[in-house]
Amino acid sequence: MLARNGDALAWRPASRHDWAAAIRMLDEVDAARVEGRDGRYRNEIGVDARADTLESLTSSCADAGLEVAAWCGVRVASDDVPVDEPAPGGDELVTLLDVEERLGATDPYRALGTLLHVMARRPQTAPP
Repeated sequence: MLARNGDALAWRPASRHDWAAAIRMLDEVDAARVEGRDGRYRNEIGVDARADTLESLTSSCADAGLEVAAWCGVRVASDDVPVDEPAPGGDELVTLLDVEERLGATDPYRALGTLLHVMARRPQTAPP
């Protein structure tokens, strides 16, 4: 599953140098933890939305009888690019995708991904 990273809500505005929004998101992350809920934010198209934490997604997987096989961060290095800017092409795109894949799979960088990609599966049962 792919979800907005509730633990990194302040990263997008901070990377875009929107300091006031970064403070609001830091306050929201703190409030969500204290209140035991998922963080909330206004997304890129102006809709109020929920952000999940890795902990809440892992817990939901366990509740559904799934085990997390792996997780990675998504949009670690490229989230500060405006949504209407065209993607690079050629060698630059290949390099960007390599950087994103490597950062998204490496601690501590993956925790900064604007999105979390959690891969879960049903546990395999032992043959009788």
